[in-house]
Formats: sequence, structure tokens, C-alpha cells
Amino acid sequence: MGNARKTVLRLLTRLENSGSYSNILLDEGLERSDLSPQDKKFAAALFYGVLERQITLDNIIREYSRNPKNKLGTEVRVILRMGLYQLLYMDSVPDNAAVDESVKLAKKNRNPAASGFVNAMLREFIRNDKKLPKGRNATEELSIEYSAPVWLTEKWTREYGKDICLEMLKTSVGQAPVTARVNTVFHSLESTLDMLAEEGITFERLSVLPDCIRICGAGAVEHTKAYKEGRIHVQDLSSQLCCAALDPKENDTVLDLCAAPGGKTFTIAERMNNKGRVLAFDLHKNRAGLIESGAKRLGLDCISAGVNNAKVYDEKMPKADKVLCDAPCSGLGVIRRKPEIKYKEPSDFDRLPEIQYDILKTSAEYVKVGGTLVYSTCTLSRAENDEVADRFLAEHPDFEPAPLGEAFGGDSGLCRMSITPAKYNSDGFFIAKFIRLR
Repeated sequence: MGNARKTVLRLLTRLENSGSYSNILLDEGLERSDLSPQDKKFAAALFYGVLERQITLDNIIREYSRNPKNKLGTEVRVILRMGLYQLLYMDSVPDNAAVDESVKLAKKNRNPAASGFVNAMLREFIRNDKKLPKGRNATEELSIEYSAPVWLTEKWTREYGKDICLEMLKTSVGQAPVTARVNTVFHSLESTLDMLAEEGITFERLSVLPDCIRICGAGAVEHTKAYKEGRIHVQDLSSQLCCAALDPKENDTVLDLCAAPGGKTFTIAERMNNKGRVLAFDLHKNRAGLIESGAKRLGLDCISAGVNNAKVYDEKMPKADKVLCDAPCSGLGVIRRKPEIKYKEPSDFDRLPEIQYDILKTSAEYVKVGGTLVYSTCTLSRAENDEVADRFLAEHPDFEPAPLGEAFGGDSGLCRMSITPAKYNSDGFFIAKFIRLR
């Protein structure tokens, strides 16, 4: 595993210095390496684990180090994070191996003192029973335990209460589930499930949506015959529920205005039985291309993908029965999929509510009288969710809230919902539904 650790050190150091996208950096790094499949699996687990638990690991380093963070040097700091992560969270790695391999990495760092420093800190941490540092208050305690920034812990406590905040922090770490939708337009549900089972894919059917399955274990569903034949597409349950709220029907005209990479677009078309028109757009041509290729794999020819700026009204666009506005957001509901979101500053998100409102306002112009508009995000933030929806209703008297529908329990008064990851073991999401009156 030595080469695997060396690869992870190189990639994490590069990530620290460049701010690249972690998934792209890791995929490219592993593809170019000569690591065995087993070593690649270990490297991926260590890479994402360190990234996910960075706040916890840095608090430990701060507790045990007499050197300020900026004097450690990037590589030494990353080596310490890697060693501590293996000691705390990788049961398959013996403590001695975690320490010894970290020391070896430090010796190659051209800093003679680094290896001794790494060795001393990791062994002192072991002698102290691997106890996490204490926070100065309850908020800091949660921040250290769940590797969440203090500002996020404070925000979620303030907006959702202590109990729900704790639930959300617990589900912000760990592996996110893989969920898929069966394409029942061209293939029966049972035959597709049988095919997956024959290929060694274990799964569970989810009662909340009939064509939705959760993949169990480590099987790569994208490599299966069922996937290649267009029988399934991968899409989180919360995202599928968003499409259920939109409730598209056969022969509808539907606009999906922030559509890439296309999961919702595909589900919308399948719910319409591939009859009608689904116009899906993204700001970037290459991302619109992802929608086209996915639709082709699934055989969904009612989908047309193109480039469009969702903030700017296009008079050439047709009026639609259903419009989905899945706006760009801070992504606080998908932190366990994209842990680097945690290391942004709150100010990075300040402009988002205005952008989201502009997109929602423009989306509303495409809705027919009597038609449906759904606003959604994959974040858990009042400013980006409820406050945007409230402002929209206040400034658009020609729209009113509409019930989300049967998939949400059939409550006729439920017109919006914040889905926390703990509810369905799915992504954090917000969905609000409106109907045009005039």
C-alpha cells in the first residue's frame, strides 16, 4: 500500500494548493497510476476520508503540535492528516503500519526533522487513547466530532433546531447511497431487477417510489449490462421525489431549465412514458451534451437538450405545462458527496439567493395558466430555500402554493418540504410547488 499512500499524498497536496475538483483530481490520478485495483480502492478511501474528516484531523494536529498551522508545510500537514485518519477511521490498518508508513512518507519530504515530528505526534496520539480534542463549547464539540465548520453547525442549529442539526451532522459524513430509477418505458421492472441480480448487484426496492431501487454493497452499477442497455439511470431518491412533485403527464410540454447532468430530465421523460416534449437546458454546451448522451442510452427521444441562460427570458421558448427550476445552490445537502463544500466561507454563498430568485422569476414566465412550477435545491439553508419561495409568492400573485402530492404522504396542505438526509437516507433537498392561476 506504500505506493497508494504516496499517490494520495501527491493528490491531496495538489488539491490543497490548487483547489481542483476532488473527484476529477482523484479519477485522473488513479487512472494514470499503475496501482492494483485493491490499492486504488484503498487510495480512494483514504483520499476521500481525509478530505471528509479534515476539520477533525486539523483540530487534533493543532492540539498536539507546537507549530502554527502555516509553519508545518503543506506536505507535512497532509501526511499527519493521512496518518491520523488511518488511526481513527481505518480499522483494517494496524496502528504501527499507519505510523510507520507516515514516517516513510515524511522521510521522502526532504525535511530531516519532519519524520521525527510525525512519528512523535502520531505515537503521542495513540498513547492518549486517540481522544479527540475538547471544544470550548457545544458547537465546537459538534464541529470536531463530525468534521463540520463551526459556522455550519451554528447555522443548522439556528435554522432547524439542535436535534435536526445533530441528525444532519451525523449524515454529512460517510458513504452516500447509490440510488437508481428503472426505465419502465421500454423494460419491465421485474426483468430489469432479475438482470441486475444475475450480474451480482444486490439492491432494495424503496416503497416511497415504485420504480426506485437502492444499490447495496460495492457493485458498480454503471458497468452492468442493465445500465449499458438503458434499463436504469443513477439518481438520488430526493431528486426523484422532485420529479414526483412536478408530476408530468403524457403529452405535456415540460421545461427543465438547469438540467445537467440530466437525472431529473430522464425521470420526467420516463414518467411521461416518452410521450410529449421535454426541453432540457444548461448554461454550458458540454454539460448539455451529457443530457443528450444519457437520453440516447435510455432511448428517450422526447428529450431535446440545448444551451440556455436560465436567468434570461427567451421569447422563443414555448409555454409549458410543467417547469422545473432546480437552481444552482450551496450544496449543503450533498456534503457527504462533495466534502470540499465544507471548506468554503459563508460569504461564498451570499449572492446565491438573488441568483436563485432571478432564475425562478424567469422560469415562471414560461408556465401556462393552470400549469405547474417546481423550485428545488440540493441545499439545507433557509435563505436559499424558504426565503426564495416566500419572496416569489409575495411578488407573484398570479401563483399560489400547490400540494406536493401522493409521494409526500398525500397531505393536501404540504406544498413545500425540506428533506434532510436522515429522512430517507438520501440527499438533503428542498422542493416547493406552485400553480399558475392567471
